[in-house]
Amino acid sequence: MSNDSSSRIVAALREWIATAPPGAKLPSTRSLVSLHGASPVTVQKALRTLVSQGVVEARPGVGTFVRAARVVRPNDYGWQTAALGSPNYRLQLPIALQSTSNDVIALHSGYPARELLPEGLVRAAFTRATRTDAVFNRPLAAGLPELQSWFASELGSATPAGITPPGPNDVVVLPGSQGGLATSFRALVGEGRPLLMESPTYWGAILAAAQAGVTVIPISSGANGPDPEELSRAFEQTGARAFYAQPSFASPTGALWSPSLADKVLDTVRRHGAFLIEDSSALDFGITADPSPIAARDDSGHVVYLRALTKSVSPSVRVAGLIARGPAYERILADTQADSMYVSGMLQAVALDVVTQPAWRTHLRRLRHQLEARRDLLVSSLLEHAPDAHLDAVPQGGLNLWLRLPDTTNLERVVQDCRSAGVIVGAGDDWFPAEPTGKFLRLNYAGPNPGEFPDAARIIGRAITQHM
Repeated sequence: MSNDSSSRIVAALREWIATAPPGAKLPSTRSLVSLHGASPVTVQKALRTLVSQGVVEARPGVGTFVRAARVVRPNDYGWQTAALGSPNYRLQLPIALQSTSNDVIALHSGYPARELLPEGLVRAAFTRATRTDAVFNRPLAAGLPELQSWFASELGSATPAGITPPGPNDVVVLPGSQGGLATSFRALVGEGRPLLMESPTYWGAILAAAQAGVTVIPISSGANGPDPEELSRAFEQTGARAFYAQPSFASPTGALWSPSLADKVLDTVRRHGAFLIEDSSALDFGITADPSPIAARDDSGHVVYLRALTKSVSPSVRVAGLIARGPAYERILADTQADSMYVSGMLQAVALDVVTQPAWRTHLRRLRHQLEARRDLLVSSLLEHAPDAHLDAVPQGGLNLWLRLPDTTNLERVVQDCRSAGVIVGAGDDWFPAEPTGKFLRLNYAGPNPGEFPDAARIIGRAITQHM
């Protein structure tokens, strides 16, 4: 009853306010109690509602008054144009980060759907972490020693005989892989200097390179990885001292380097006295292959290894580990401290808890089968309903298919038509650090509602046919 009375009082007072001048004082609480036959509590609730709606303002000890109507005027920010000057790079939100409504078929995201995450493990880890000192303590700049040890031991388990495995003191814990990329490019390359980079490649690496001010030299890379001879020529011609690559289930192509290619690239890097910045963000998403990081074969400091947990654990647990040796480690640590000081001890504790539970390995085995079913369903749907599109290879892991369209395709119209029909896809242009070498779509098979993949393929195929 009090809720009804409160609403009735609000409606009556709004009528009174509509004819009152700005600054007019509302009747006292006692008068309103008598006028509306309500309790003081109900009247006060009505007044609080009007205050929250911005139509009145309360002045303690004085009364409640009609708020003057604010005149909305446009703000002039033109002065900032001269103050900021021309940007060093163009920041544009890529399709992979754009949120969508639940009534569309989302094939654009760079993250797995929630049902593919270890939700129970993450919730339990947060609960346990709140009972520890991680809630209050400031962790060491390089990270929690236990988490450093986990990153080092994981890579060390893949280290062959005769190679010295990394130790905890070779690890820097970072707030996600994006920060690790920016740190690596600043610390190892430097502004204005050349960085070799696979093309196409992860859009976040392209953005990090632009933010760091490095000069990107694209190295063509396809379903099997880059050409080591082309890589060697690029080192010789540019004098570059670093190569960024994703040897394990690359985004967007899904490429997995063969052991022989990995050895050739590592030999090339060593011969030119350079670094390989190895991004293993998709390491947990193997389907029919279990990759071995190239960093496990190197103990001379040529490979800087970046291992993220964000996509496989939870988007809210932005934690990654970076392994480097020698002076490169010191430079990376110094840059990390200057940029972020340290990573939340709470998030580090949660990440460590999740990956050290026996159920983590069980989850990864289950995830492998889930990804395989989704991948195969999308592949078969595209083969049936989008015959004009071409898939160079079915990836052995990762989250994406890299679909090549006919060269005559109007890619922009295809993307627009798909969106209009309720299917969100990623135009491949975002994954090229220079001009695109063709018309591509990147499709995420780890997104929600895989049962709608056949319908999505029909829409994609129809759009391609219409705009070839």
